[in-house]
Amino acid sequence: MAFRPKAVLALASATLALAPAISVSAQTAPPQVLANGSVPPNLAAARAHVLDVPLNMLTFHTMDQLFQTRPVPRAGPIAALPRVDQALPDAMLGTTRMSEDQWEDRTFTNALLVMRDGKIVHESYRNNTDETTHYISFSMAKSITSILVGIAVNQGAIKSIDQPATDYVPELKGSGYDGVTIRQLLQMRSGVDYEERYDFGANPSVAARIFLNAIVANTERFADTAPRLGKKYKPGSHFNYSTVDTSVLGWILERATKQPLANYTAQNLWQPMGMESYGFWLADGAPGTGRELNGMGYNATLRDFARLGQMMLDQGKFNGRQIVPAEWVRQSTAMVPNADPGTPPPPPEVTDPFARSGYGFQWWKLDDTGAYTALGLQGQFIYVHPATRTVIVKLSFFPPDGSDLGNRATEETLAYFKTLVNWAATAPKP
Repeated sequence: MAFRPKAVLALASATLALAPAISVSAQTAPPQVLANGSVPPNLAAARAHVLDVPLNMLTFHTMDQLFQTRPVPRAGPIAALPRVDQALPDAMLGTTRMSEDQWEDRTFTNALLVMRDGKIVHESYRNNTDETTHYISFSMAKSITSILVGIAVNQGAIKSIDQPATDYVPELKGSGYDGVTIRQLLQMRSGVDYEERYDFGANPSVAARIFLNAIVANTERFADTAPRLGKKYKPGSHFNYSTVDTSVLGWILERATKQPLANYTAQNLWQPMGMESYGFWLADGAPGTGRELNGMGYNATLRDFARLGQMMLDQGKFNGRQIVPAEWVRQSTAMVPNADPGTPPPPPEVTDPFARSGYGFQWWKLDDTGAYTALGLQGQFIYVHPATRTVIVKLSFFPPDGSDLGNRATEETLAYFKTLVNWAATAPKP
């Protein structure tokens, strides 16, 4: 999701106006809706500008106060995360040296956790957050969706990822998704005619209309657009990043498992992993109408996101259980280059590191060391480096994607991740 927000003052005034009316926890009443199910104008205004700087440093960890949610309760004993605190190395950004603490400030950090070999070596919080705070994942939710698909395949609820999506969602017949397999959805290679471009104004793009109608106003479901889209490429032939593809995966999961996605997440992922706190999905409407926003809407604590990373690092095993098959982890992180054969590389002025990257089953390749990451809008990372058994979770409030500051924050984040894994390769084990 690459929404370009517009106004800070509109969010500030709308948020202040809403303060008495909105909820304080995903476990309590949802945000106010009108009798006809529509969203009050002030609430819609706040939602429309939720990504704006500088208030994103707060909204990114208070999403349950603005949106409909679906709780994902935890259960049972908490899976321990051993702790051996260690001082992290300085960051070198070009020729400039700075402390890790200064780097966190410079790269718009809300929370950071570093694990080596299953032990926490660093954990820090900023901006009125702590270990109980729930942070928005944005598109890291795509990687969680991939894990859930792997669980459903292992259980036999999904027979094969080489089945067409229409086997589970016949509403897609006759659309661009007709003939697209679940594997192609996982790899963002559906070939459907859709561009993840958020242009607003008098003639909003398809992605912008989805944002305004499904996420802001809740007048339609995010996945409702899928049956209306046409085909642009042969399925499997072309990488095209698309949150609609992931929303179709969520639709398939609902049909295959015969239950809401939040229930399935709780019973088959969150509770078996022994998570420390509940999680919650944002939803595109009230209960009974809306569906979980599985392409961008999961919220959890810093440590619980780290548990997901550790589970992936340990080949799907965590809390004494095989959560998802090791073979699924292998397939998910076996990256296919984004560029199609014969496609020239991006020009040097394209600084986005992911333009030269690869993609697995809703996980991004970062480099040639075997590292991979769940990646969310404006600086959300679950970074896994198998060679040094390192997991890094960084939850941020970057300026908008594509802006100079946003690009800089991404580059400087990835540069320090390399510093941390190099340090992990030589530092004494915790």
